[in-house]
Formats: sequence, C-alpha cells, structure tokens
Amino acid sequence: MNDRARQKELKLAYKLAHPPMGLFAIRNLATGRVFVDRSRNLTGSLNRHRMELQRGVHRNRDLMADWRTYGEAQFAFEVIERVAERTEPDFDYDAALDECLAIWREGVPPGSPGSYT
Repeated sequence: MNDRARQKELKLAYKLAHPPMGLFAIRNLATGRVFVDRSRNLTGSLNRHRMELQRGVHRNRDLMADWRTYGEAQFAFEVIERVAERTEPDFDYDAALDECLAIWREGVPPGSPGSYT
C-alpha cells in the first residue's frame, strides 16, 4: 500500500471514529467547587470551556467570577467518566450520558455550595 492510500485510509478511519464521550469536571482547587457536565466529545468540550474562561465569556457566571478571582492555575479540567463506544447501532449514548451525570450529581447536587450548576 502506498503512502497516499494509507493516508486516505487513516483519514477515513478518523472520520468514522467516535470521539471520546463521558463526563468532565472543572474543579476549583482553591474552594473545592466543581462544574460537572456530560459531553459526546470530551476533548472538544474541555477545550471550549477552557477557551471561554480564558476569554472571559463563560456562560456560568459563578464559575467565571471564580476564574477571575483565583486564576487559571487554581482550576483542574478532568475527565471523570467515559462512556465506551458500543457495537449496537441503536445504542442511546445521550441516555447513558444523562444517567451517568445524574449519578455524579447526587454527590454534588446542583445548587449546593460545592456545585457551579
């Protein structure tokens, strides 16, 4: 197989691959508060949240205010749970992600002092 054909094959495999899915957290290391959410594309979501915080335009006002107060060095961006790719063509990834998120939010309920949601 020549380089061009191999490159085309790799590009197709990349396009067909599922991005990593699961739950992520943005943790304030100074206060312990945490923002937990789900994503069908963990890498993209973490990058988007970091960029929004760095630019000062994040939609979560409390998280944005703490980012300004404590600075970027006091925040950790973490993948806390992954949802594995399934072979079943009709598997409901959104339902699986919602279920995982509900379980995590039991530990830090939305509206509680430890949560940004």
